[in-house]
Amino acid sequence: MDFTSQSAAAGAASRVVADALLVLLVGRTVPVGLDEPLARAVDAATRGGDLRLENGKAAYLHRVDGVKASRVAVAVASEDSAKALKTAAVAGLALLKATGVAHLAVKVAGISALQAAHAEAVAAAVGEAAYLYRATKPSAPPAPALHKVTVLCHSKDEARRVDEGLARGAAIVKGTTLARELANLPGNHCTPSHLAAEARRLGRKYSLKVEVLERKAIEKLGMGSFLAVAQGSAEPPRFIVMHYEGAGRKQPPTVLVGKGITFDSGGISLKPGEAMDEMKFDMGGAASVLGTMCTVAELEPRVNLIGIIAATENMPGGRAVKPGDVVKSLSGQTIEILNTDAEGRLILCDALTYAERFKPAAVVDIATLTGACVIALGGVRTGMFANDDALAAQLQAAGDAALDPCWRMPVDEEYDEALKSNFADMANIGGRPAGAITAAMFLKRFTKKLCWAHLDIAGTAWKTGPAKGATGRPVGLLTHFVLARAR
Repeated sequence: MDFTSQSAAAGAASRVVADALLVLLVGRTVPVGLDEPLARAVDAATRGGDLRLENGKAAYLHRVDGVKASRVAVAVASEDSAKALKTAAVAGLALLKATGVAHLAVKVAGISALQAAHAEAVAAAVGEAAYLYRATKPSAPPAPALHKVTVLCHSKDEARRVDEGLARGAAIVKGTTLARELANLPGNHCTPSHLAAEARRLGRKYSLKVEVLERKAIEKLGMGSFLAVAQGSAEPPRFIVMHYEGAGRKQPPTVLVGKGITFDSGGISLKPGEAMDEMKFDMGGAASVLGTMCTVAELEPRVNLIGIIAATENMPGGRAVKPGDVVKSLSGQTIEILNTDAEGRLILCDALTYAERFKPAAVVDIATLTGACVIALGGVRTGMFANDDALAAQLQAAGDAALDPCWRMPVDEEYDEALKSNFADMANIGGRPAGAITAAMFLKRFTKKLCWAHLDIAGTAWKTGPAKGATGRPVGLLTHFVLARAR
């Protein structure tokens, strides 16, 4: 997708040559200064009841007199925030999705000067609208023809800011699309080996250092907790480490750790059959790490970034780990596995211990970890836990900037009591109450040497129902977080 800006004098939106024109109106009245042909058409649409000047409302106008673009979509943003503009853009793009538009021009009316965040929001909306899963569906409609988006600007300064936002937005779209595609693949296609192959592909494309550890190497390291989850599956596990080196060697890296359960049956603690197909999405954390590595490599910031992915299936079988089994983690701590369906924390704890060797400035793990987080926050905000207030504030700010929000949850020591075990250093579950928090407390036991945060994306990594599919979150949040750490 080619995103560009174009300086345009007053009235130029009507004269722009494009397949379609998307007009985003900011405010609850028709903005002063809108091109006369467009203002006339919008006024007619509002008087005729085709368009309501309310947030997210949109109307399609065909062959407007005096406008060169044969298709015009008008959408309303109630205020000049990036969030409102994205909502409007999504609504307007939905009206153009099936029209075969290859070149889209975007005119924002009602904002005195576009900022980079506005442009990034438009790019994000376009990315969402253009995505279409086709990998295992030959009968899917053709991919959208849209390949060029031009945002109209009033001045060179505005164009510079818009280009900055579009470049960042385009890179995030690329990474988010990759994350969505990987997560949407069925479990028989997206195996741990497939994730490793994707990491290697990114390594070749962007000159990243990529290491893939197979079972023997994982055993030699002593990752008994990770291997306990993997032992029930015929698919071999993979431990993937990716390095982006954009700063000097003296700069401590930021480390992202992704949960890569490519299919989660629950193991011996078998899940109910209903909606079990959605457990292919349980590698959403791994997908977001790969997507973020792709985005960061595209933008080339001066930062050192390491992506770690622990990838396996969680399956029942004659060799599968059983409730009551005790395993030894890479840290040396022992774990009583009371529920084999609480497996994500078992692979992440060894990955977190492994991350210590890099002496990182910060470590963030990303995981579709608990249904309890879905109950707490739904599908709007990602649950965020941290052992450091500054790191938590940085993630909160990054999520807000990316329109990919999170919400900080507590890690009070009292919650740790639930993980006591008579037979090991800890149990892997703490009961139903505060389930998302006790899962985070389990991980916290492996972060005493780390500045650490945990993102529980169980509610935000995918959607259910008619719109079932991966969202690619939190690639946007992670990208803004990493960019803010660049020097």
